[in-house]
Amino acid sequence: MGAKEILEHALRLKPEERFMVVEDLLKSLDEPNQELDTVWVEEAEKRLKAYREEKLNGIPLEEAFRE
Repeated sequence: MGAKEILEHALRLKPEERFMVVEDLLKSLDEPNQELDTVWVEEAEKRLKAYREEKLNGIPLEEAFRE
C-alpha cells in the first residue's frame, strides 16, 4: 500500500483516530538518533577545545542572530 492509499484510508477515520495517527507519525520523526547525537557531541567538544585554546574566536550572541 502506497502513501496515497494510506492517506485516503486515514481520511476516512474518525477525527480522534486521525489525531492519534498524526500524533504517532510526528513522534516517529522525533526519535533520538544515537549516531547523530554522538557526532554532534564530538563536534561540540572539538569546538569548545579550540575556543579554550584560543584557536577559535567566539562572537556575541546578538551578532550571531543578526546574521
